[in-house]
Amino acid sequence: MLKRLWIYQRERFPLLTHGVVIAAFSASAIAYSAWARHAQLPAWWILAAGFLSSLIFFAQMRVADEWKDAADDAKFRPYRPVPRGLVTLRELASVAIGGGLVQLAIALLIAPRLLPMLIAVWAYFALMSREFFVGRWLRLHPAAYIASHMIIVPMIDFYISSFDWLVAHAAAPHALLWFLAVTYCNGIAVEIGRKIRSPQDEERGVETYTSLWGGATATTVWCAAILITVILGIAAASIVGFDRYDTPIFGVALASAIGVAGLFLLRPTRAASRIIEAFSGTWTVVLYTSLGLLPFVIGAAS
Repeated sequence: MLKRLWIYQRERFPLLTHGVVIAAFSASAIAYSAWARHAQLPAWWILAAGFLSSLIFFAQMRVADEWKDAADDAKFRPYRPVPRGLVTLRELASVAIGGGLVQLAIALLIAPRLLPMLIAVWAYFALMSREFFVGRWLRLHPAAYIASHMIIVPMIDFYISSFDWLVAHAAAPHALLWFLAVTYCNGIAVEIGRKIRSPQDEERGVETYTSLWGGATATTVWCAAILITVILGIAAASIVGFDRYDTPIFGVALASAIGVAGLFLLRPTRAASRIIEAFSGTWTVVLYTSLGLLPFVIGAAS
């Protein structure tokens, strides 16, 4: 079974690629909170615990998607791991439940006070997995679908940030509101970016934003999401006194995003769509590293 799960992760949830992004995501939440409180960066094991909890959350969301898309995958995508029999939905569910037990153990070991927030994230995740019991309506309204589902990302970020402030018996810093807004908008950018496809890569039964909105609209919305993320990112950096460093970084990233989008619009090829997806992940690492970890790096060097 371990061998089969290893093949599954390679195809559906590559740990190395996702791990880098999630490491930046989780470490930044803890570090930004600490910097906003004028506190020291928490110990490495706190950062590691936040990373593992975050990784499990995103793996659980992948499993939930496998259940949600099971019928469509069997009909339109028989090459995927579940319909071709590599793994079963029950096996994946067992992995997700086991991950939940690990998250529970982490919360109890770090600070039992984390439990209510962990349960809150689980509760929203459960509702999201059932598509809030209005799945048919959400599928007819993709903007509402992504807006409602993406709330889980700042919820995870807020929970992970509490590995700093809650463990330190402090109040959550007000600056976190800006950070969570960044997380929400960037989550939308990443979600759209990974579902922008070239015309030859569109598949029957697979909903992408290019198939739903057209290439021009999908790419424009992706750029707009990054623009809003940049604006909020500068505000989040400014409120903790770090905008002079982050503003030029974010400006270069925005210009690069516009260039990448322009490339796809001029030549909507498979390579161009993959550049958009890769850029979304790279931008996420740059964004979170700049907001959370860079202040401590520059602070230590100065």
